[in-house]
Amino acid sequence: MREGYLVQSRGFKRYQKLGNAIDSVIRLSEWCSDELIYLDITEGEFYDLNRDDQRYKNMHEIKEIVKEVSKYAFMPVTFGGKIRTLEDINIRLSCGADKVAINSKIIEDHKFLYSAAKEFGSQSLVVSVDYKKVNGELFVFSYGGKKNTQIKLDEYIKIIENNGAGEILLNSIELDGTGKGFDVNTISKISNNTNVPLIAIGGAGDYNHFIDCLKIDNLSAVAAANFFQHIDQSVFFLKKKAYGEGINVRPPDLIEI
Repeated sequence: MREGYLVQSRGFKRYQKLGNAIDSVIRLSEWCSDELIYLDITEGEFYDLNRDDQRYKNMHEIKEIVKEVSKYAFMPVTFGGKIRTLEDINIRLSCGADKVAINSKIIEDHKFLYSAAKEFGSQSLVVSVDYKKVNGELFVFSYGGKKNTQIKLDEYIKIIENNGAGEILLNSIELDGTGKGFDVNTISKISNNTNVPLIAIGGAGDYNHFIDCLKIDNLSAVAAANFFQHIDQSVFFLKKKAYGEGINVRPPDLIEI
């Protein structure tokens, strides 16, 4: 989400507007999505949907967006982005988010995660981890994939595990928006070396990409952005395929809202 709009990203560099956050949550609720993750990549404080019609009100603050999305969500909702203080977490949870996703702040101050876990409980904290291969090694990046932290991915996973991460959202910068498939090798390695529930994201292009990823031992979930925005009833059909192949997912269903 950028400035209130949902956007399609590719490699954390190119962004194309897809629509507003409310239309999306209604659609994904109807398709019986299991969870919904909003990552706010707005650089400033400006939010404006450029509309003031009777269907949806315009929203100019993140707390307004969280409240409105939560009203229409029939699933747990995680909000990430621009979290710098414990109060930022409190605002999002108080406005209806079930969890928050935190990225750069934890890289700067590992103990912030410890403090947040102590205050709100690990169950409400998702650590968003963006990584990229540099000279044959995987490093964690911060600030929307712009800054190489020089921290190796496997080392960082241990750091956040020891400081109270409730879940890990593992995102491949290089595969983001490409549709080439998930980074199965890295996901498999991390899932087998952490006790924290792992969500994989980055690279989904067809249903088989999800199936391949869901077969990884100890992986808790797979997520995608662009894929679910462009294919009608995509969540339902993905669940139908996964369920048919014996993967442990909720039975496919559709609901009317």
